[in-house]
Amino acid sequence: MGSPEFAVPSLRALHEHFPVVGVVTQPDRKAGRGRKLISPPVKVVADELGLPTIQPRSLRKPDAFAMLEAWQPDLIVVAAFGQILRKNVLEHPKYGCINVHASLLPRWRGAAPIRASILHGDAETGVTIMQMDAGLDTGPMLKTASIPIQTDDTGESLTDKIADLGATLLIPTLRGYLSGDIVPQPQPDEGITYAPQLTKSDGQLDFTQSAEWLARQVRAYTPWPGTFFEWQEKPLKVLAAHAEPGQAVSGKTRVIAKRPAIGTADGWLVLDQVQPAGKKSQPGKVFLNGARAWGDVDLTEN
Repeated sequence: MGSPEFAVPSLRALHEHFPVVGVVTQPDRKAGRGRKLISPPVKVVADELGLPTIQPRSLRKPDAFAMLEAWQPDLIVVAAFGQILRKNVLEHPKYGCINVHASLLPRWRGAAPIRASILHGDAETGVTIMQMDAGLDTGPMLKTASIPIQTDDTGESLTDKIADLGATLLIPTLRGYLSGDIVPQPQPDEGITYAPQLTKSDGQLDFTQSAEWLARQVRAYTPWPGTFFEWQEKPLKVLAAHAEPGQAVSGKTRVIAKRPAIGTADGWLVLDQVQPAGKKSQPGKVFLNGARAWGDVDLTEN
């Protein structure tokens, strides 16, 4: 059970080492200017591998669960599926449901752990292979692996790294679990944090925050949900930025090293790459050529 690119390495690893009886993924969704139906990456790969697939809007529907019963899986592996599993699904397989979770539990339970780890300045993150229960990422752990977070990591680059790490860890962990050599261990009671589902509005930059926080927000939310602020009554997307020390007033604009910069709580957020509304991505220097009003503007008055 999985949907986005994050789940693809785990599916490929499972297909190579175990008999996969079926794949459950999210329905096709409309995307792009043409609003064409696009299949989730897991569906594309499942078709490539010749695996039977279902795409229920909800596993609560009787026909979806009937297919699970027909497949009779010994174990279900979940990786970024996008739906909550009810008790009847969790208890259906002989060996239960195993989740590839993109954090070092119990830190960053929830839907957006990778972005949270960058945003909050964690030095490292990783993957936890865990046994699922009815709670939100509360089940016992089988195995973990960690990697450092680099200063240039984005939500996209770190997702790719953790996806590969999870797939690599998954196979030996499953072998040990199924043989009884790996025994599930309860999560620690201390260090629990949550990373809730993100929306587009979470990407709006708040210049009363610190410059470092905002720079991490830009990296964490690349490519989704993205970051932006209002400029001349239109959203200006920020695709890359960095923090510069200096005395600043929150929301005030200036030019630093021929790049647009905005004052924050403790310094400057320098915009390296932006995308104005209705235009293509462009370097901050190029944006300034057409932004003659940039200078000493108070963005808090927008």
